[in-house]
Amino acid sequence: MSPDASQNPLATARTPRGLRVAGLIAAAVIAVAVIAGILSRNVSASRVRQWTEEQAVPTVSVVKPSGDETPVVLDLPGRLEALARAPIYARVSGYLKTWKTDIGTHVKAGELLAEIEAPDVDEQLRQAEADLATAEANAMLARSTAERWQMMLKSNAVSEQQVDEKVGDAAAKDAIVKSQRANVDRLRTQHEFERIVAPFDGMVTARDTDIGALINAGSAAGQQLFVVSDTRRLRVYVNVPQVFAANLPRGTQAKISVPEHENTSYPAVVEAASGAVDVATGTTLLQLSVDNAAGELLPGGYANVRFELPHDTSRVSVPASSLIFDRNGLYVATLDGENRVVLKNVTIARDNGNTVEIATGLDANDRVIETPPDGVVAGTAVHVVDAAANP
Repeated sequence: MSPDASQNPLATARTPRGLRVAGLIAAAVIAVAVIAGILSRNVSASRVRQWTEEQAVPTVSVVKPSGDETPVVLDLPGRLEALARAPIYARVSGYLKTWKTDIGTHVKAGELLAEIEAPDVDEQLRQAEADLATAEANAMLARSTAERWQMMLKSNAVSEQQVDEKVGDAAAKDAIVKSQRANVDRLRTQHEFERIVAPFDGMVTARDTDIGALINAGSAAGQQLFVVSDTRRLRVYVNVPQVFAANLPRGTQAKISVPEHENTSYPAVVEAASGAVDVATGTTLLQLSVDNAAGELLPGGYANVRFELPHDTSRVSVPASSLIFDRNGLYVATLDGENRVVLKNVTIARDNGNTVEIATGLDANDRVIETPPDGVVAGTAVHVVDAAANP
C-alpha cells in the first residue's frame, strides 16, 4: 500500500463509488445513442418504403385526341399522253418520193405529209380503166342486140329461146361492167394512198422515213412513217392506292407539275377510272385531262399529280406511340377520373406516320396516354405529368 493511501482513508473509500457513477453515465450515453440510431433507421426505412411505393406508380403524360381539319395531300407519279396519237403506216408499197413535214410541225387534218411513188399501182389502175372501157362497150353492144332480138320476136322471126339468150348475155355483160368499175374504184382509192396525209389536227412527233426509202404496205410488214399527236389536250394516267380510290370520283380536281417547270402547276380533272384493282400493285388506274394549249407539257413525260382529299371530321388523331398491340388486337390506353388506366379497342383509318387517324373506339374527350409503360393493364393507377413541362 502506498503511503498516501494509508494516510487518507476517505479517498480510498470514495474511489469505487465514483467509478460506478461514471459507469452509469457512460451506459446512459450509450443507451441514448443506440435509441437515437434505431429511431433514425426506422425513419429512413419508412421514407424508403414511401419513395419505393411512389416510384412503383407509373408516371405518364396524356394527350387529347385531335381533329385535323386540313385536307389530306396525296402526291403520286403520273404519265402524260397525247389526247390522240396516230402512227402513220403506208397502204401501198413503193419508194418514198418526198416528205413535206418534219418533227415538231403543226399540221391540219388532210395536210400532205409525204408522197409514195408506186408505179405498180399506177399501171394496174390504167389497165383496170381500159378493161372497164372494154366491158362497157361489150355491154352496150349486148343490150342493143337484145333489144333488136326482142323486136324480131314480135314478128315471130326468131324463137323465144334465142331472145332469152341475148337478154341473158346483155345482163352478164352489165355485171362484168360493175365488176370492172369496182376494181377501178379500188385501185383509184389505192392510188390516193400514195399521198400520206394527217388524220387530224395535231403535231408531227416522229418521222421514221426519208426520201428513197423502200415502203412496205401495212403495219405488220412495214415500219411507221410518221406519228401525229393531238397535244392541245393531254391525258394523265396515275395509279392510285385502293384506300384512296373511292375518294377520287369523276370530276375531282387535281394539280399537275412537271420537272421542267418547277414553279408552275396545271389544273386537271379526273375523267375516268379503270374500275378495277391491279392485283400486283393494289392500285386503281385513273385518267385525268389537262389543257395544253400553250404546249408546255410534253406527251410521254413524267408528271407529279397532287390531290387534296377532304378530311373526315368524325375521325380523331393520336400519336403513333400511344398504340398498344397484343394478341387480342389494337388498343389505346386512356385514363378515367381517378387516373386509372382504361384500355379501349380501336381501329385505324389512316396511318400518317407520327400520327394515326382512329376510325372507331375513341372519343375526342378521352385522355390518351402518349407512351404507355410496358405491361400496362386496365385499372392500373398512374401519375400524370404535363407533357409540355416535361419534354
